[in-house]
Amino acid sequence: MLILFNKPYGVLCQFTDRQGRATLADHIAHKDVYAAGRLDRDSEGLLLLTDDGALAHRITDPRHEQSKTYLVQVEGQPSAAALAALRQGVMLGDGPTLPATVELLEGAPDWLWPRDPPVRFRKSVPDHWLQLTIHEGRNRQVRRMTASVGLPTLRLVRIRVGDHVLGGLQPGKHRVIGESR
Repeated sequence: MLILFNKPYGVLCQFTDRQGRATLADHIAHKDVYAAGRLDRDSEGLLLLTDDGALAHRITDPRHEQSKTYLVQVEGQPSAAALAALRQGVMLGDGPTLPATVELLEGAPDWLWPRDPPVRFRKSVPDHWLQLTIHEGRNRQVRRMTASVGLPTLRLVRIRVGDHVLGGLQPGKHRVIGESR
């Protein structure tokens, strides 16, 4: 089984939490599935869940170079040099990243839902939107990459994993696209 889930902000990518925080169990009733990859609690968007260990491995193992595309709201004005650095790969504490595909957007897409709670707005500091595609999946990688070029991430929404696209799936909703026999 493969489930596409639009993980809301503040939801953990696990089914239980001893601290009582929101988890996948609040949204997914299917049994014996687990997240193929992760999104931080403060990130949103496409999360794949499966009951197929081989499929989960193909999705998450860096050797398979599954692309992951994100909408990234950053604080500050992206310079040509910052965008070039992301495109070439940046040095992080755990080594260099692979090159990313980066596009500066005119603003947030019209279809993007408002975040709850909203991102902090500061009149004196501009923010901009990027569409960024990576081929790895290190811990908090996109946030660390943008921070390394002086653009802290304010909001992060994953919209694609490999061939799987978030599409019109609303936050907290899921769609089963494959059933086990």
